[in-house]
Amino acid sequence: MVNYPHNLVRKPFPNVRQEKKKTDFANRGMSFEAAINQTNDYYLAHQMAVIHKKPTPVQIVKVDYPRRSRAKIVEAYFRQASTTDYSGVYKGHYIDFEAKETRQKTAMPMKNFHAHQVEHMSQVLKQDGICFVLLHFSNLKETYLLPAKALIDFYQIDHGSKSMPLHYIKKEGIKIKENAYPQVPYLDVIDYHFLNGSKEL
Repeated sequence: MVNYPHNLVRKPFPNVRQEKKKTDFANRGMSFEAAINQTNDYYLAHQMAVIHKKPTPVQIVKVDYPRRSRAKIVEAYFRQASTTDYSGVYKGHYIDFEAKETRQKTAMPMKNFHAHQVEHMSQVLKQDGICFVLLHFSNLKETYLLPAKALIDFYQIDHGSKSMPLHYIKKEGIKIKENAYPQVPYLDVIDYHFLNGSKEL
């Protein structure tokens, strides 16, 4: 298996002292999902990509009308299992990915991934789509892009019963440097490591 490069951080200029403080969206009261959503908004506003969070199909069963202008859904259920969180188009390529977050420092729980999601990712890869997962370790303030193939390979061995070690994620994935804008610049990883033909998603 080919090892993936680990980061996109450029070397600092000589004799320039740089502060090592991390830019962390959690420090700004923002969840990982919200940071991704704002990143996608940034990409859309700058005409870089069109990527949106997928809506989950919901069947409404009962609605309460305390007032004519204030309808309240009191009972509903999911009509079908969701696949992945986000999808869209970037430079003519179909993009499809899932986002997961954990407070653990050494592994990502595989219970966060379901068989139908892994199967969906496999189907996307068969159609030559770009598919991956964004994994955020909140206590470490680290985010990684893990290609779907690496997740699928591990899932087939693990069967989703244990956890994916951080060292596996570091070996097979690419660390994303968090920025102010956009907060989770995952397109940089796609450009640098995949669209130039150096890696296979």
